[in-house]
Amino acid sequence: MKFELTEEQRLFREMVRDFAAREVAPLSKQVDEEGIFPQKTVKLMGELGLMGVAIPTAYGGAGADNVCYAIAMEEIARACTSTSVIMSVNNSLIADALYKFGTEAQKQRYLTPLASGTLLGCFALSEPGAGSDASAQQTLVARDGDVFVLNGTKNFITNALEADLALVFATVDRSLRAKGVCAFLVEKGTPGFTITRVERKLGLKGTSCCQVLFEHCRVPADNLLGEVGQGFKIAMVSLDSGRIGIAAQAVGIAQAALDISLRYAKERVAFDKPIASFQAIQWMIADMAVQIEAARLLTYRAAWMKDKGLRYTKESAMAKLFASETASRAATKALQIHGGYGYLYDFPAQRLFRDARITEIYEGTSEIQRLVIAHQLLN
Repeated sequence: MKFELTEEQRLFREMVRDFAAREVAPLSKQVDEEGIFPQKTVKLMGELGLMGVAIPTAYGGAGADNVCYAIAMEEIARACTSTSVIMSVNNSLIADALYKFGTEAQKQRYLTPLASGTLLGCFALSEPGAGSDASAQQTLVARDGDVFVLNGTKNFITNALEADLALVFATVDRSLRAKGVCAFLVEKGTPGFTITRVERKLGLKGTSCCQVLFEHCRVPADNLLGEVGQGFKIAMVSLDSGRIGIAAQAVGIAQAALDISLRYAKERVAFDKPIASFQAIQWMIADMAVQIEAARLLTYRAAWMKDKGLRYTKESAMAKLFASETASRAATKALQIHGGYGYLYDFPAQRLFRDARITEIYEGTSEIQRLVIAHQLLN
């Protein structure tokens, strides 16, 4: 068993790390403090293939593997969490779903521009009454000739304000639960597709999180993704993939927390010596490093299993669970190591602390990950 990256993967990491240092990290403070969507950065990421890392080059992607995707997510998140979630949604939840379930016409029309960064997608699954219980969809869809008509409300939709295309889930019959769910590709500007609220968030200030209303929204039948009743499967497969992305994002946040902690501990002097010389600080740093490496290996394993065509539901849930909780612990320790300075907006520790927390909530809470893992083990 080899615990090393291939030459292609190492070169890909170097490319993304260099890009993140030049184009992403310098804007991270401004993106967070001013709530700026990094439009120019997203465009550049598209040109590098980072908006469709594992999508074949024939459809505008980088044509790399999913380990490369995890590597890229970590490096971008290490520089700016807001930028990384824009990348994650587009890659894992939209482009991947289109590649797996889309018709050739849908791929040509939507996947190619999504993977190349000329279009941006959002994933409209969560509802006011259907978050963790995704099968309890209340948004209804009815066939009317050659169109489907959507009616309902979606909550907490990342990138909704900036997205050109939404992957929307709705049910033909609420009593059918998972069996009635369908998935649709809905273009921005479609009559009846309205953003009704932009949420104010603790972190991820550079991305939008919106409530979206579908009111007699008429969608061409050709924009049905997959088949009628296949929507829940599409959502679950997408979330399996998405959890690899969020795990990698969490590893990036945790690594950034360790980076700033190491730097500060060597520079900060107390009692006439750098605080890095004190055992209390050393233990915190050691714990961070061990947990980050374990989280990274769990994430790489899930990505590798996906590349091999193996079932990876349990492994992606394990990676997401451990990595997200590692990110929160690492960010907390980083803030503690910085002391009072860590609580100030002038230092990045507080941003990492705020951004890390959401990784334990979105794309399946830590509690849901534990349920998924237990279900896979017991059945």
